[in-house]
Amino acid sequence: MAVVVQKFGGTSVGTIEKIKAVAKKVIERKEQGNEMVVVVSAMGKTTDSLISMAKEISPNPNKRELDMLVSTGEQISIALLSMAFHEYGYNSISLTGFQAGIKTEGHHTKNTITDIDLRNVKKHLKEGKIVVVAGFQGINENGDITTLGRGGSDTTAVALAAKLKCICEIYTDVEGVYSVDPRVYTKAKKLDAISYEEMMEMASLGAGVMETRAVELGFKYNIPIYVAMTHGNKVGTMIKEYDETMEGKIITGLTINDDVLMITVNNVEYKSRNIALIFDMVGKHNINIDMISQTAPFEGHVNVSFTCSKEDSYAIAEIAKALQAEMPQIELSQESEIAKLSVVGIGMMKQSGVAAKVFNIFADNNIEFKQVTTSEISISYTINSSDKQKAVDALAKALEL
Repeated sequence: MAVVVQKFGGTSVGTIEKIKAVAKKVIERKEQGNEMVVVVSAMGKTTDSLISMAKEISPNPNKRELDMLVSTGEQISIALLSMAFHEYGYNSISLTGFQAGIKTEGHHTKNTITDIDLRNVKKHLKEGKIVVVAGFQGINENGDITTLGRGGSDTTAVALAAKLKCICEIYTDVEGVYSVDPRVYTKAKKLDAISYEEMMEMASLGAGVMETRAVELGFKYNIPIYVAMTHGNKVGTMIKEYDETMEGKIITGLTINDDVLMITVNNVEYKSRNIALIFDMVGKHNINIDMISQTAPFEGHVNVSFTCSKEDSYAIAEIAKALQAEMPQIELSQESEIAKLSVVGIGMMKQSGVAAKVFNIFADNNIEFKQVTTSEISISYTINSSDKQKAVDALAKALEL
């Protein structure tokens, strides 16, 4: 029998009725002769609610205890779904990340999976059970419950599929992967297929349908990832190995990320040691930096800007105090009313002129940008939040997305 890993997001298990519907969907695949491993997220907005309660206690809650708290959301989902299978006459067992053998390391709330001991999962599959695993969580070398960060349930599912050497199916509240978020651009086209490289780039740049590390795992272990809507039978999107037909369109997608905080450190004395000091302090606070820009030296000084997540604003305030103690002449500012807009396409590796086209579209629509970064298959811009919709509409139309 083939093993299938299916993952269902928080909206898919947001109510008891939806949980029952998910159980019936899994049972259909079970009846086709498959061994089923099901990964689920917390119900609806449970994680947000738990984090909100934690922040009523402290604006910067202890990260170990935060992991302990938010991991309970998935435990509710797995228990309820397993109960539904039993109610429909199917043997099932729910497993926490620890019970499923998911080993992690790193910093609390941002752990990474190092390995999965499949012995327990395989034992229950051999006994004919539907195995329901809590996404988003694992256990570290100290025996502490850990979480994998936002979207971590995707990573759990693909990691399990990689270890089990089987397909991974991600079910959510959208029909698949779109060229643009359909909530922002209603005319966006659903993609039948997308390469791992393009999907990784889009996910890292803000496309919420998949988590970046999950796609990286799929790419590394060549695990096909199918993304589709939980309810209904519409064909979704297959994330797979690149093939030459994917070069037919230069730009595959456009992403928008509102979770952007831009920090600018002004009047930095132009010495490489000072630049190193800034990013050394940022690194020590476990902040992931995205875009970086620096002005040319003027009278021995430069300005340095970088972007990070808005959730890091508390740590940035601490960093500002520490930096000003070391470099009293600097001035540090934050901008939160900005968005990052990116165009992605593997066709850019062999086609030129995309940047020029985007710059012209911005100019024609009076859209100002603050930073630009590029990779082989993407170009990203930070723009004012007030220009976001105008930029999306203009680019999507011009690039036929």
